Amino acid sequence: MSDCGFGDFEFERRFFVDDLPDAARTEPDPMLIVQSYFLAEQGYALRLRVQTNSVLLPLDGTEDELEVLGDFASEFDFCAVTIKGPMNGGTRYEAEREIDVSVGLQMVRMGSARVIKNRYSMWLSGDGWVIDVFGGLNRPLIVAECERGGPVTDLTIPSFCVTEVTEDRRFSNESLSHAPYAGWAERYQHELADRGPQFLQGLGHNTIETEAP
Repeated sequence: MSDCGFGDFEFERRFFVDDLPDAARTEPDPMLIVQSYFLAEQGYALRLRVQTNSVLLPLDGTEDELEVLGDFASEFDFCAVTIKGPMNGGTRYEAEREIDVSVGLQMVRMGSARVIKNRYSMWLSGDGWVIDVFGGLNRPLIVAECERGGPVTDLTIPSFCVTEVTEDRRFSNESLSHAPYAGWAERYQHELADRGPQFLQGLGHNTIETEAP
């Protein structure tokens, strides 16, 4: 949620990534996140999220979200309920409220559509970036995200960003909870090979870096 005068809106751009960049591997406190969706349709979503910096899982495709929630229940130290609206040009309505972790854990367990991921944070060219490495049925998807307190314009895009997926609803977490990446990964790779990388226009000047940070 933006705190820069725009109220309950977030401003972000997202990118498909082939491999975890070296700059992210030095992150001292990566985050384990489990999310559950109680509504995910036409770009609208109602989400419960629990997270911890105390545990980092390998996310090798064998993890089960319910087992993770049970095995590491005492490690989760933050939970929030979030309401989201559809993405439009890198802008999305988002209202978030922190809730009691024990209540949130129970609700995430009861939700039927879940996402698990490790999140790495870093600063690049003056912008804050997060790299989400997905597990479960979304493995081996990796998505990079740049978020600002206002529209993400004139962005310097790191070379590890293969193509932009900001407005590709398939890559939203709520979509991934219902239609995991594993089910359409091969089709997407063919699609990407056919059309090549694409980046949003109309948001200022995109500067594409040629060397990975």
